[in-house]
Amino acid sequence: MSSVYPPLTCKQVKQILSSFGFNPRPQKGTSHEQWVKTVSGERFKVTVDCPKAPFGQDLISSMAKQAGVTKKVFYSALK
Repeated sequence: MSSVYPPLTCKQVKQILSSFGFNPRPQKGTSHEQWVKTVSGERFKVTVDCPKAPFGQDLISSMAKQAGVTKKVFYSALK
């Protein structure tokens, strides 16, 4: 486990996504939450599966990529 990039809780990921301007879509009977935002006509969609929290580096990297940012920028939103 890296102290620079520790695992994140579901609450922390939602906080990060909110700070980037993402909004949750209504859930449709699944544990997967969809967070979306549109910038200059481009839609970004991040899938968050809270039962898998705390999230490891692979999932965090994937969510950062879906959000259109680097993992470093993703983590910087917590500070």
